[in-house]
Amino acid sequence: MTDLDIRESQDSDHAMITDLYPEAFPEEDLLAVVRALLGASEGVLSLVAIKGSEFVGHLAFTDCKIDGAQAKVAMLAPLAVAPAFQRQGVGSALVRSGLLRLREKDVSRVYVLGDPAYYARFGFATETSVAPPYSLPDEWREAWRSTPLHSRAPAYAGRLDVPAFWRDPKLWAP
Repeated sequence: MTDLDIRESQDSDHAMITDLYPEAFPEEDLLAVVRALLGASEGVLSLVAIKGSEFVGHLAFTDCKIDGAQAKVAMLAPLAVAPAFQRQGVGSALVRSGLLRLREKDVSRVYVLGDPAYYARFGFATETSVAPPYSLPDEWREAWRSTPLHSRAPAYAGRLDVPAFWRDPKLWAP
């Protein structure tokens, strides 16, 4: 997509970001976690996509840990694109930009709970060694995915330890 600017979010973007999620996900209530992400003083990479003068998308990555491992890892979530701009490459541009920024910060692996077909295009494969914070329904098993950001990224085993605002079991259930 041409004329798309991706940058880290600023305080002045917060209202647009919180307005975006109910538009993009009318059947899900993500506002509590979105507000927590935006209010975090550290450990969150929050990116926005601007096309011309229009706010068109948002993506966040959260620093996480793996129980029992010294690992610099992150979780990708949430990702939203304004309905009028979906299927135009905005989400892909946000994901690629975020992964590049995390690679530069020496994050070794990123985890996501999301559409397998969508995230496979960025190198995310089914994750079997690191468990999500909560048990997932069987039909979501393929949706728990990860991608290494460096060729030297070690394989980890354990459970992903997420910040408190991600510890709501409703965020991990149908």
